[in-house]
Amino acid sequence: MSQIRYPLPMEVEKDKTYHWCACGRSARQPFCDGSHMGTGITPVAYTAPRDKIVYFCGCKQTREAPLCDGTHKTL
Repeated sequence: MSQIRYPLPMEVEKDKTYHWCACGRSARQPFCDGSHMGTGITPVAYTAPRDKIVYFCGCKQTREAPLCDGTHKTL
């Protein structure tokens, strides 16, 4: 599981779909690299509504996947 305890800011492009790693095993955090295979956990698709900076969850405990909701502050 992920040991990251902070949000991961990433520039996203309008209408592009990103696949957020939900298992914490990916070497390409915060995005999926297929390392979840066999875990029963699947990545979460996120389609950017516009060009902007998005704060993806790094701790994998957010209730608003794939975006950070501040849960890492309580871990």
